[in-house]
Formats: sequence, structure tokens, C-alpha cells
Amino acid sequence: MIKLLPGTTVKADISQENIADSIFTPMFLTGGLVLSQVAQLTGLEPHTIQNWVKRGFLAPPVQKKYSRRQFSRILIINMLKSTLQMDKICALLSYVNNALDDESDDAIDDSQLYLYLVRMASFAEIHRVYSNAELDAEFDLVLADYTEPFEGARQRLKKVLEIMLIAYRASQLSRLASDMIADLDMNR
Repeated sequence: MIKLLPGTTVKADISQENIADSIFTPMFLTGGLVLSQVAQLTGLEPHTIQNWVKRGFLAPPVQKKYSRRQFSRILIINMLKSTLQMDKICALLSYVNNALDDESDDAIDDSQLYLYLVRMASFAEIHRVYSNAELDAEFDLVLADYTEPFEGARQRLKKVLEIMLIAYRASQLSRLASDMIADLDMNR
């Protein structure tokens, strides 16, 4: 099932396990991505990314290169911005990772958070799952390897992932509705 990876312009078969990891890992072998590469992979304007850094939504690049962690934060924000206001996205990310421009206090690396989210989104898409019980069971499977850095971190992470998944699916449904309206307009 070929789709865009959440928050990106990258087409991939989302039914393949660990597809996002296999695509992104080689990109960071050289030490990071420059702004133009991040912009191309996300479809964002470079000034938007720079503004997010300036506003403290993510740590600044080191030697003009964005780490995989920073890139993943950009992907998460990009994925959520069509359905959630930026202050809500920041509150959500802060809930699990405290200060957004300080990676030292994070309960989870943003690259791992993104991979968990892609895995959940793929599961929900492939299996057309909408029931809480089925999603809850999958969340438990996805988070099986997660080690809590502090008590309660796993529950926070699970709640954040659930909200992100709902927001992502809402954006997909909104896009579908827009496409259907466009089809109606063409068939008049």
C-alpha cells in the first residue's frame, strides 16, 4: 500500500514493517540533513522550519545540519499542523518531552516517537481499525520495547500517541472529503 509517510513528501509502502526507519537511517549516515534537504523531504518552506527553530519548537541545527531527532520533530509537527493549532502541538510534545528546545530532558527521542506513530498509523490504515480495544492492544505491542525513564512516562507516551494518531487520521479524512468535493465539482 503506497502512501506518503506521515509529515513527508516521501512515498513508501506503509505495509512494510519498519519502512520509515529503513528509508531515513541511510539519510543520516553523513551526520545530518541541511535545510534544503529537510524542506524537500517535508514540503515545507525553509523559512517555516527556521521559524520553528527560532520559536523554540525544536533545538537549532548543529553546524547547519539537522539531526534525525530534529528532523523527526519537524515531521511530527508538519503532520499535525493541519488538524491541531501550533500551541496544542507544542503542549502535546511538551507533555511527553518537557522543554521542546532541550533534548536532554526528553522521555523519548523524537525519532523513536515518529517511528511508533508511523507504525500505529500503518496498523490503523491497513486493518481499518477504529475501535479503542483493537488500537489499545496495538499500542501495547508497539510500546513493548519502550523503557520508562521515569514512572508514568509510558502512560504519557501512550496518550500522546493516541492523540497524534487521531489528529493524523482526521487530516486524512479531511483530505478525502476535499477530494470528494472536487470530484463533485468536476462532474457538474
